[in-house]
Amino acid sequence: MSDAGDFVDAALQREGSWERAEGQQARLGSGLRFYGASVGAVRGAIRDAGRRYRGLAHDEVTALSSELWVVPVFERRLAAIVLLQSNVRLLGNSDLTRLEGFVRDARLAELVDPLAVDVVGPLVEALEPRDRARADSILDRWAQEDDAWLRRAALLSPLRAFRAGGGDGDRFAQRARTALAQPGGAADVLRDALSLVLREAAKAGHGLPFPVTAG
Repeated sequence: MSDAGDFVDAALQREGSWERAEGQQARLGSGLRFYGASVGAVRGAIRDAGRRYRGLAHDEVTALSSELWVVPVFERRLAAIVLLQSNVRLLGNSDLTRLEGFVRDARLAELVDPLAVDVVGPLVEALEPRDRARADSILDRWAQEDDAWLRRAALLSPLRAFRAGGGDGDRFAQRARTALAQPGGAADVLRDALSLVLREAAKAGHGLPFPVTAG
């Protein structure tokens, strides 16, 4: 493991507690292990790593995210997401392949949702038009996948844009219809994501053209 990876992992283990780990395991399950570190501790570990290993470039950030993710420990995977959130300005549409792999592995709202809302969405929104078109086509494909979590990520990705009063409502509506039309499309994993986006968009005064009410 790299020095930075060792540093983050050691910090997460140091901040963990067996009581919290047992509680997380009981609540989330999913086959992951848990150190029992809080979300604040995870964010602190990445913040401290950023100070210790300054100036990480794109390839170093993405390699470290994969290094953290590959070990099936919840806090390591959350740390990978926080790392990407903190460096989303470095990411481009070529990174969506890596992010797709993370979403497929995650299978938990606690990991999929921040990946979609705070990494995938801002990444796509910041792209130049030609690259944005390619990225949007990838998310359109996600909405057609058998994997309900990948479809959930496609639905949640524009949430920050909608909260800010922007976003492409027509494209979202098409993705939502596509996602819900797939086998198992009415599953709660999709319905609650759809409800969240509609609710948050309505708060921002953005009327989305989709005939399902949030609730």
